[in-house]
Amino acid sequence: MLHTFERTPSNPPRIAPIELENRPLISVMIPTYNCYKYVERTLLSVLSQDFDMDLVQIEVVDDCSTDGNIGELVRRVGKGKVTFYRQLKNVGSLRNFETCINRAQGHWVHILHGDDKIKQGFYQEIKSLIDNFPQASAVFTDYIYMNEADAEMYALPPLLPEPGILPNWLDRISQGQRIQPPAILVKRAVYEDLGSFFAVHYGEDWEMWVRIASKYAFAYSPTYLALYRIHTTNITSNSFLSAQAIADIIKVVNIIEKYWPEDKKKQYRNRALRNFSEYFAKISDKIYHDYQNPKAAYKHVWKTFQMHPNKVTLKYLMKIYFKRLIRYKQP
Repeated sequence: MLHTFERTPSNPPRIAPIELENRPLISVMIPTYNCYKYVERTLLSVLSQDFDMDLVQIEVVDDCSTDGNIGELVRRVGKGKVTFYRQLKNVGSLRNFETCINRAQGHWVHILHGDDKIKQGFYQEIKSLIDNFPQASAVFTDYIYMNEADAEMYALPPLLPEPGILPNWLDRISQGQRIQPPAILVKRAVYEDLGSFFAVHYGEDWEMWVRIASKYAFAYSPTYLALYRIHTTNITSNSFLSAQAIADIIKVVNIIEKYWPEDKKKQYRNRALRNFSEYFAKISDKIYHDYQNPKAAYKHVWKTFQMHPNKVTLKYLMKIYFKRLIRYKQP
């Protein structure tokens, strides 16, 4: 499956077509790496669904975790309903996603990260989107951000008032991320056509949604049925602390330009960089206080300002500069 090995592939890895009789409708592929304390909750959120599970393949694909015996957990919680595959060596998140998709047997692939969850009714709503909007090749519900303790934190306003095909979706998704992985299913045939995730470890999913939107339709439900976890030890948080997330997003913008209409490239690029820079500026404040790392916060906000100088990024640059100058700490 993996030939010349690049931990971070420079091009979209190929997804091999499959020919099987009686394929499941959905493959729930659960990539895991050192998220042992969350995996049982993730599995139970799937196994407890009031849905015809004969239509579903469930498999955990572990990237050589060291924080617990994932295989034993899958056997205990899955009770024969969940299969388990462990990489021969640690291959990194992108290659683990590639393995998930290649091992998926279903017509639709749900990559449900091992620290995320879905709410009751998720697959019913997904099947309704599949049935009612056959022109769609990707379908997703809305989602809620949760913390380490499973407490729901916040959600974004809905994209449509009722389920439907998203109009002008390439324009909208090109301006910034508006889908989180637990909420979306993609036809396996689309991955076979376009390839898997590549290039970066932060923003790789945004690149994928833009890549798909440049060629295929998306159906959406405004029901909030997926839960995306924010915590301090995942890839996203580590990318913030190192400021790698900023470099990755700039790289993604450079990649996705080729999917945009020629006459809109400048406009799309400016919008995307501005939107992400304003988001990253606010993250800098979070790094200062929540992560208690003023040095990393200043590095992050400076790179954010360089990414796109504007009133918001300047405000946070000055704010964190003076906080660091006076060694400010929250009471």
